[in-house]
Amino acid sequence: MTSQPTLTKPEEGPAGPSQTGSGLQAGLKNRHLSMIAIGGVIGAGLFVGSSSGIATAGPGILLSYALVGTLVVLVMRMLGEMSAANPTSGSFSAHADRALGPWAGFSIGWLYWFFWVVVLAVEATAGAKILEGWIPAVPQWGWALIVMVVLTATNLASVGSYGEFEFWFAGIKVVAIAAFIVVGGLAVFGVLPGVDSDQAGLGNLTEHGGFLPHGAGAILTGVLLVVFSFMGSEIPTLAAGESEDPQRAVTKATNSIIWRIAVFYLGSIFVVVALLPWDSQSIVDQGSYVAALDSLGIPNAGEIMNFIVLTSVLSCLNSGLYTASRMAFSLGRRGDAPKAFARTTRRGVPQTAILSSVVFGFVAVFFNYKFPDTVFLFLLNSSGAVALFVWLAICFSQLRLRKIIQAEAPEKLVVRMWLYPYLTWAAAAVIVFVLGYMLTDTEHNGRSTVLLSLLVAALVLVVAFVKQRITATRRAAAGKG
Repeated sequence: MTSQPTLTKPEEGPAGPSQTGSGLQAGLKNRHLSMIAIGGVIGAGLFVGSSSGIATAGPGILLSYALVGTLVVLVMRMLGEMSAANPTSGSFSAHADRALGPWAGFSIGWLYWFFWVVVLAVEATAGAKILEGWIPAVPQWGWALIVMVVLTATNLASVGSYGEFEFWFAGIKVVAIAAFIVVGGLAVFGVLPGVDSDQAGLGNLTEHGGFLPHGAGAILTGVLLVVFSFMGSEIPTLAAGESEDPQRAVTKATNSIIWRIAVFYLGSIFVVVALLPWDSQSIVDQGSYVAALDSLGIPNAGEIMNFIVLTSVLSCLNSGLYTASRMAFSLGRRGDAPKAFARTTRRGVPQTAILSSVVFGFVAVFFNYKFPDTVFLFLLNSSGAVALFVWLAICFSQLRLRKIIQAEAPEKLVVRMWLYPYLTWAAAAVIVFVLGYMLTDTEHNGRSTVLLSLLVAALVLVVAFVKQRITATRRAAAGKG
């Protein structure tokens, strides 16, 4: 058993006992953090994966997004409470370390890192497919290599470079989806001049089999299909540690999560299912957003959406590499990863952590091209439920840390979880329920995803407990000596 954790205990490591001595620099400006917070919740999965959710649940997919969105809001509120009180590069991993013990911080940190290096391969491949379609002279693997190298160079330059790239990537996503909602909304209500859209209307929500054409159970299936597109909403709490005012950045990101999800997810999906019948073949053939744009008679709708998806992919790659490297950095500081991960350059960049993360990303890309249906499929499925594991760890960490904060530094509770502890327990119960429901899903690989993710989590836990036992034995021996 570990001793009672304390809030004021700094994150110790080879770089020093405090965040200011960690080697990281406050290179992210307020505008960077604001756009990272807004754009971070808009992943490529929203544009690419929503069509399968609509086909499964019909207009009822809005309820699926609303349920998952509510869960994300609650989890982010908990994370915001802990991160505003103690901003750190390790975010929820460092909080779990303090609240639940080193084994929890070690396990959730490495699982999260594993998730993002696999995402690097997925996004690099998705971006390469689009670029190859535009410039076929360069093979797909060549484009994957190019985008990985360019964004690696960006992250190696400085945290400000990452922030600047992400500011523009996220900005394009935000402007594009806001324009889509405005134009599509006007068309739905029949006030958009010069557009012939006889299919659009609120009637699409209840006609064609009703609001729930496949029954209420399809809402839960829809949850399984959309839950992973929300991963990334926690990135601002990691990035805040490299901003000028971490507490303010975390508080702002936490307080804005409700409208971000409401507008960008629920708003855009509402427009899609109102513009077109949910069972329209074009949604399956073209993708939901392309089909929606095409229904408005907008020329080159497919190419416009490809550009937006490419921007989202590059944004996800950029943030994924940043997030994986900062988690590796935090693990190195706490002694849960090689000490080299905690070293930074003169510009405050954890170079070894970045390069190590991108090397594993390149390996995953290789597996995606060479063994897509075996090795890479295993990597993809075994990292698929990590988002839910992370959210569950945040719930249990907040339950413990709230008591510690109240006892030691109540003035640091600038962000408070609503109806504590009841909503925290309710969120944890919902996450466990979703994991359990996934075990019954064989049509969309839910069962294999949970089982393989649990297998990898179990292996990481074994390593964590073995490491903890070895560390305790060494300390005991040193004490006797």
